[in-house]
Amino acid sequence: MDWKLRLLLLHCFLPPTASGKSFEIDFKNNCFRKDGKEFRYVSGSIHYFRVPPEYWKDRLLKMYMTGLNAIQVYVPWNFHEPQPGVYNFEGDRNLEAFLDLAANVGLLVILRPGPYICAEWDMGGLPAWLLQNRNIVLRSSNSDYLRAVNSWLSQLLPKIKPRLYQNGGNIITVQVENEYGSYYACDYDYMRYLYKLFRNLLGDQVVLFTTDGNSDKELKCGSLEGLYATVDFGPVTNITQAFAAQRHFEPKGPLVNSEYYTGWLDYWGSNHSTSSTEKVTQTLYNMLAIGANVNMYMFEGGTNFGYWSGADYKGKYLPVTTSYDYDAPLSEAGDPTDKLFAIRSVISKFQDVPHGPMPPPTPKYAYGLVPLKKIGVLLDYLDDFLPYPPVKALYPLTFEDIKQYFGFMLYRTRLPVDAWSPTPLMSSLNGVHDLGYVLINGVYQGTLERDSALAVSVTGHRGDQLDILVENMGRINFGENFNDFKGLVENITLGSLILSKWEMYSLNIDACISAGWPEKWQHVGNQKKKNANSTVPAFYSGAFLMPGITWDTYLKLPGWSKGQLWINGFNVGRYWSSKGPQKTLFVPGTLLNATVPNNITILELEGAPEDAYGLFLERPILSNNIYEN
Repeated sequence: MDWKLRLLLLHCFLPPTASGKSFEIDFKNNCFRKDGKEFRYVSGSIHYFRVPPEYWKDRLLKMYMTGLNAIQVYVPWNFHEPQPGVYNFEGDRNLEAFLDLAANVGLLVILRPGPYICAEWDMGGLPAWLLQNRNIVLRSSNSDYLRAVNSWLSQLLPKIKPRLYQNGGNIITVQVENEYGSYYACDYDYMRYLYKLFRNLLGDQVVLFTTDGNSDKELKCGSLEGLYATVDFGPVTNITQAFAAQRHFEPKGPLVNSEYYTGWLDYWGSNHSTSSTEKVTQTLYNMLAIGANVNMYMFEGGTNFGYWSGADYKGKYLPVTTSYDYDAPLSEAGDPTDKLFAIRSVISKFQDVPHGPMPPPTPKYAYGLVPLKKIGVLLDYLDDFLPYPPVKALYPLTFEDIKQYFGFMLYRTRLPVDAWSPTPLMSSLNGVHDLGYVLINGVYQGTLERDSALAVSVTGHRGDQLDILVENMGRINFGENFNDFKGLVENITLGSLILSKWEMYSLNIDACISAGWPEKWQHVGNQKKKNANSTVPAFYSGAFLMPGITWDTYLKLPGWSKGQLWINGFNVGRYWSSKGPQKTLFVPGTLLNATVPNNITILELEGAPEDAYGLFLERPILSNNIYEN
C-alpha cells in the first residue's frame, strides 16, 4: 500500500479538528482542499529577518493587495539560537508576531523551518557554533548534528503547532529540510528522522512537503515517502517539461512550484541581476493556466543587515551583497514596481484580487552630504573591543575555535627573519577565509583574498609586528562546502617559512558601537596614538540632524573602498564601493531620530578618500553604472 493511500485512510479515521478547519491533498483530483473545497495558492516569499519589524505590516498589505492568498516564510535557525541553548524570539526575531500580522491581513502561510534554509543567508541558516565540533557532518544522520536539530526544533515547532490551519491558525503547509537533493550526503536516514520529528511535534494532519530543483537527480535524494515532493524553477517556455520531474515522483496531486524566481541575487564584483517582467509574467500565466500552485521567490527580498549575508561557491567563493533586492516585485525598500503591477494583472485573470489602491511606497528623502571625521585606526582601540585577553597558539586558530562567529578577528605575530626585498606573505593552501588586511608595524601592505589574492609582498625586519585583520564575508549557504570555517584556516608563510607564535584578538566591535562608542567613550580621540604611521583599517564618524522627518534613505560613500556601516549603533551592513555592483546602502527611516543628532560610524578597511563624507540619496544605486528606480 503506497503512502498516499495510507495517508488518505488515516485522514478518514482521524477525529475532526477542534477548529473544524482542514487543509489536505486531494490526490484523486490533483489539487489541495481547504475546508473541503478545491484550493490553489498564489504565494510570495518574504523574509521577516530581512525587513524591519515596523514595516512588516506594510509589506504584507502590499502582497495581499497584489492578489496573493499566501506567503512563504523561512525560519533561520542561527537567527534564533545564537549560542547553544540560548533562544531569541523577541523584537525583529518575533516570528509569532509576524505570523499573527499575516493572519490579520488575511494571508495564509507556507512555513519553511529548515533546519537548513539556504536563502543566501549565512551558512544557510545553520548556526556556526555547530562547527566547534570538527567531526560533525551537517545535514546528515550524524548523532551530534541530530541532537542539535532535535533541541532546536523542539523549541520552534511547538510555537508553530497552534498556528497550523487545522488548529485555527493560518499555516497550511510545512516544508521539511530544503533542496536536499542538491546536497552531497543523500542520507535517507536523516530525512526519515526529520519526518518523524515533524510528525511528533506537529501532528498527523499537517501537509508536509519537500522542495528541490526540477530534475530527477535532485528529487531522488530530496524526496521521501510521506513528504509531498514539489519543485522550483524560474521563467521557462515549456511548462509541461518544467513540471515533468515532479509528475515523475508525484504522479497524482497538485502541481507546485515552491520557488518561482522573479529575479536573482547579486554577488560582490558581479553585475546586478535583473529578470524580464515579460518573461516572469508569461511563465506565471502559463502555470496558473494549468492549475499549478505557485510561490514567487522573492516577492520582497529586503536587506542582509549586519553580517547575515551568505555566499555561494561556484569554482570560487562568491559572497552575497548587502542588498537582497532580488529584482523582486517589491523593491528592497518595499516599494511596488512595474513587475508587481504586471503580476497583479496576471493573477486577476484567474482569481479575484482585492479592490482598492495599492499602499504607496514608503517616503524617501535625500538628506544630503554628511562630513565624516577620522576617529583613529583600529589598532589604537583594540582594548575597547576585546571581550577577553588575546588567545595564544603556535599556529592560527579559526573564528569558530575562539567562539567568534561573525565580523572581524585580528591575528598577530612577529617576523622571524629580515625581509630586505619584497617577500611573499601568503597562504598557499587558500587559507584566508575570507579577506585578510595585512599590516607591518601598523602600516597597511595589501589584502589577501580567498580564491583571488593569495599573496602580498612585504618588507620588514626581524621582530617587526605583523597583523592580519581577517574579515568573515559570510559562510557558504548552498552546495557541498558547508563546513566553511572562518579566519586563518591554514598556515601563513613568509617566503618559505611557516609563521608561528600567534595571538588571536576576538573583536566585539558591534557591542561597543551599540553601547555608544565612540561618542560616549571619553578617551576616544584623546588618547595617545600608538600607531602613528597607520592609516587603515580606521574608524570614521559623523552626525546629522533630520529636517523633522524620519523617512527612508540610501547612503552612498563616494571614493570609499570597503568596510562596515553603523547608524545610531545599528549595523546596517557591508559596503564594497570599489567592487560593486551595489553602491548605496538602504537606511530604513526606523533607524533615524527626528529630534536628536543621528550618528554614523564607519570602519574603513582599505582606504578612505581625503575628503571624507557620506551622501544620502532618495534612490538606490544597485548597479555599477545606472540608477535603479
